[in-house]
Amino acid sequence: MNTSTENSESALRALDLSKQVSSPEGPLTILDNVSLDIQHGESVAIVGASGAGKSTLLGLLAGLDVPSEGKIWLAGTEITSLDEDGRAALRADNVGFVFQSFHLISSLTALENVMLPMELAGADHAAESALQAIRTVGLGPRKGHYPHQLSGGEKQRVAIARAFVVHPAVLFADEPTGNLDQNTGETIVNLLFKMNDETRTTLVLVTHDLDLAARCDRVLHMDTGRIEKEVSVA
Repeated sequence: MNTSTENSESALRALDLSKQVSSPEGPLTILDNVSLDIQHGESVAIVGASGAGKSTLLGLLAGLDVPSEGKIWLAGTEITSLDEDGRAALRADNVGFVFQSFHLISSLTALENVMLPMELAGADHAAESALQAIRTVGLGPRKGHYPHQLSGGEKQRVAIARAFVVHPAVLFADEPTGNLDQNTGETIVNLLFKMNDETRTTLVLVTHDLDLAARCDRVLHMDTGRIEKEVSVA
């Protein structure tokens, strides 16, 4: 398999990314010549109006989709040179996800949901590691509950535990508080940043919440498929 590496100081790098899709009116440009460089341990928020291209960019950076043009390096490997199986293997080894809609498997308990990425990766001691992660997010007594038995905040705690249990190089979070009330969302955000600080994971966060974005090291403002402004947060 042909892969290449570039800029080992970067956890994540994108060069001249564009994404076009077909529409009844003709080709539609969702991303237009986006480049970025994110260092190890850095937290970066991506903000912008609906339709600005935030989630599309996140999906490309995580290797969930492929760009129409451009290159992406994740953990030193050019993921745009990999096939679908290669991208999946790279994600399994390097990436964690926290989504707005939780993406828990309804037929699995909280503990089993956290164990799943470790089992898929063939990791040893999956049950022990998952139990520790569940306890870290404060859900030890709820480990045997199924998603329908959990509140929204508890579901997102499970999702955070699942994301961190594999010790990812990069954690992608897409509107992690979008389905939560303000108080629960604040609790989840505090937990997310606490765990991120402790593990020194690189965090890439898509949000419409400017207060949440301001907790990151940098904020990238997107508009109509481009990064229009970058702000370093002191």
